[in-house]
Order: sequence, then structure tokens, then C-alpha cells
Amino acid sequence: MPLSEDEQRILQQIEQQFYATDPDLAGEIGNHSLYAHCLRRMRWAAALFVVGVIVLVVALATAINFTVSFGGFVVMLGAALWFERSLRKMGRAGMAQLSASLRTGGLRDYFGDTGDRVRNRLRPQDDDAEGDNSDDRS
Repeated sequence: MPLSEDEQRILQQIEQQFYATDPDLAGEIGNHSLYAHCLRRMRWAAALFVVGVIVLVVALATAINFTVSFGGFVVMLGAALWFERSLRKMGRAGMAQLSASLRTGGLRDYFGDTGDRVRNRLRPQDDDAEGDNSDDRS
């Protein structure tokens, strides 16, 4: 049932007041989708699955113990179930929104600047060290 003109006008006034009183929160809410929580859980499940695979392969390759390799398999299974459950919670609408945002924004926009942050952390800080040494020599 669509809203009446008065209800639409009242809703627009509330929205304008919200943007006027707290523009930071309004912008933050506008930038996030409803499915961000499910996507975050799916990423954690995928990472946990990879950890389970690594534990399984290393335990079998080095013949550490059969129970350790079985534990890796159990971790993989649990992560796969967690991923599947999060995917079901997201539903078709979430998957459609995710695929549309990936098509328009690309993977770099989806993952953000995570790669740049990791590269900056791993990059040696030689510039600061050289600057300090040159001052001592003068």
C-alpha cells in the first residue's frame, strides 16, 4: 500500500531533519548496504576455510597426527556451513545487490584500500632512518 501525500511529505521532512542534525551518521548509513554484516561473516568463513585447508595439508604432509588433520577437516566443514548459512541469510536480493555493485564499482572499490594499507605496513621505513643519520653527521 503506497503512502499518502501527507505521509510522504512528513517522511521527507524527517529525512531532511536527520541530514541536518547529524550529517556524518546520515552519510555513514547511506554508504552501507543492508547486507554488509552477511558479507563480513562470509569473508571470515572463507578465511577460516583456508586456515582449515592449510592445517589439513600440513598435517597430512608432515604426518604429524591424524587427529590434527581431522581437526583441520572439521574446521573446513564448519567454515563451509557458516558461509552457506550467511549466504542464505543474504538471499537473492543481497546477491543481486552485491553483483551489481561489483559490476559498477569493480573489485578495487569493493575491497577498498586494504592492499595499499598492507603494502604501506610492509614497506621499510628507510626514508626516516636516512634523514636521522644525515643530521648526526653534520
